[in-house]
Amino acid sequence: MSVELLAWLVPLPPVLAFFIILLFTKRNNRLSHIVGLGAMLLSWAMGLTLFVAAVSTEGLAENPITSSVPWLPTGSTWLEMGILVDPLSAATLFFVVWTCLAIFVYSVGYHNFGHQRDPADKPGLPPHAGGVDPIYARFFAFIALFAFGMLVLVLADNLLLLFMGWEIMGLCSYLLIGFWFAKDSAKRAAVKAFLTTRVGDVFFLLGIAYLYSATGTLNYQAILGNEEVLHQLASTPAILGLSAATLIGLLIFIGTVGKSAQFPLHVWLPDAMEGPTPVSAMIHAATMVSAGVFLLLRMFPLLTVGFEPGHGLTTTMTVIAVIGTFTALFAATIAVAQNDVKRVLAYSTISQLGYMVAAVGVGAFVAATFHLITHAFFKALLFLGSGSVIHGMEHGAHKSQDHVDPQDMLNMGGLRKRMPITFWTFLLGGLALAGFPIVTAGFWSKDEILSAAFGENRIVFLVLALSALLTAFYTMRQISLTFLGKPRTAAAEHAHESTWTMTLPLIVLAFFSVTVGWTGIKRDFPVIGGIVPPWLEELLGSMVHGEGHAAGFAFTPLATSLVVALGGLGLGWLVYRRITAESGDPLVRWLGPVHTLLRRKYYVDEFYAVAFVRPAYWFADKVAYWFIDRKVIDGVLHAVARSVLAVGAFLRKYIDLLVVNGFGDLVGGGTKRFGGWLRYVQTGRVQGYLIAGMAFAVLLLSYLALTRP
Repeated sequence: MSVELLAWLVPLPPVLAFFIILLFTKRNNRLSHIVGLGAMLLSWAMGLTLFVAAVSTEGLAENPITSSVPWLPTGSTWLEMGILVDPLSAATLFFVVWTCLAIFVYSVGYHNFGHQRDPADKPGLPPHAGGVDPIYARFFAFIALFAFGMLVLVLADNLLLLFMGWEIMGLCSYLLIGFWFAKDSAKRAAVKAFLTTRVGDVFFLLGIAYLYSATGTLNYQAILGNEEVLHQLASTPAILGLSAATLIGLLIFIGTVGKSAQFPLHVWLPDAMEGPTPVSAMIHAATMVSAGVFLLLRMFPLLTVGFEPGHGLTTTMTVIAVIGTFTALFAATIAVAQNDVKRVLAYSTISQLGYMVAAVGVGAFVAATFHLITHAFFKALLFLGSGSVIHGMEHGAHKSQDHVDPQDMLNMGGLRKRMPITFWTFLLGGLALAGFPIVTAGFWSKDEILSAAFGENRIVFLVLALSALLTAFYTMRQISLTFLGKPRTAAAEHAHESTWTMTLPLIVLAFFSVTVGWTGIKRDFPVIGGIVPPWLEELLGSMVHGEGHAAGFAFTPLATSLVVALGGLGLGWLVYRRITAESGDPLVRWLGPVHTLLRRKYYVDEFYAVAFVRPAYWFADKVAYWFIDRKVIDGVLHAVARSVLAVGAFLRKYIDLLVVNGFGDLVGGGTKRFGGWLRYVQTGRVQGYLIAGMAFAVLLLSYLALTRP
């Protein structure tokens, strides 16, 4: 099998599984998850084979693996669809297939396959608590389609095909966030996510249309690999003094703002926690939000056209850097005050995505891609670990009849001894998120970003460093409240370790959360450089410059990385190591109104409700319904109805009564009189026959007179 054919086949099994489950196996839970798991396993095997083949190809950046077929005619040419495997897509494919496979396996245990719900269960339990989810098969169909969308996006060789995968994931996010549709909060969260991301998608589509009108193609190689095309876009004026390249770049970036939940379109991502935990991992690590950053990395040559390191950022890069940097700090401050174990991770995801976006903004392609890869592994691990914790708490609450929120960290504590595998794997993921030095992958990728920011913009560097400090603090806060100390509720006291289908993926992801960072160690790192070849860094760097080395060693960023990581972890441990049920969260006392502000997420949702949601409802109710619907639409329909009635009345009065009825009456009256005459003739009287004979004679004579020559 050729490598090109293999690349075409990688996305195929999940979409086939989607249709097979929905059409044939949805009534059989076991068969449905076998189909879904088998499909993902095939894509995993083919994806890793393709990854190995790609990284083994010499000069992959200059000679990527490509294949395309004609799809739609565009006049004298064809719009082609195809696959592209270069260093970026190969590296992204690696973490996508691994994290998706782990999530598929995890989902079997999370949804309690093989367990039946006890009829005596108290009401109000989540659909999956105590027994298998009643719509178990549908879940595997939806996540299979989700995986298909991401694989298409990663392997696409043009923006239109990428956009198709992009929108497939948007649909799947709506279906899966609202998967438990009986919950009103889940339905609202699904609609919120769908509408918010559509805002970014509209601008993204405008950017695609403008790019096509300016270049006549959407193929990556034809645009991004052509210096003449990039120079032409950079020199073509657009609007407001912006060049075509700048305007297109900003429109595409707005698509990323929506998909990767950057400020101000970040509000949908925390509410996405209403879906099952495997969905959270899919969205936050494996697929959806990663797609937004992947788009920026894919369009990196267009976004940075005209940029020279050390000579200031371009307009597009400045906007990207500002949004990413602000989002990183903004979300990190909110995460400090959250008590829901999944919402902490949700705001952490927003913050870490801000890190990646800021890295793109300062021109650090390798660092942004490297952090995207490491983050996918440790954030998938953390979300699945939080799901394991919630699972254990739900079963503990079920066993102890303790009516507490199983996702509130203040109700936990002491789970280290009751859930040891979940604890140790979660600890590794948390340390990677905090950037614990040397050991974890997060340290290496964050250090790369801080080094790049230090070289290009010191303000970005300082803000990102502060964000990293807060990240380490809220990570240790989460670990301490969840696992350390003594159980603070009966539910935590009775919690137990999850099944092997949930813990095995945690172990695999924990392994990558540590080891994947070693593939990006800089050669000139003074302690460990050179022990592990930085092949990933070189592979990615070959796409943008020379041999692909990232920023050289600098002491200040390294020292900053060490201080913020260890300082934040240490501070979090000191504050939360002895929390009890009675003491509560000390930050509430120390910060006072500031804590309320952070807990309420700066009231952004409330502002949007006042500024956009309520006006939209008012417009729909007062303007759209009473004016447009009742007056305009109904008015037009009623006017048409009245016109038809008027025409009908006219036809009845003048056509039906006068013409039709008049003609009928005339014919009917004549016929009646003629019939009466015949009847008279047929009476048998002599005068009748005489009259008839005379009439016949008159008619005969008249005929002869008329026909006489």
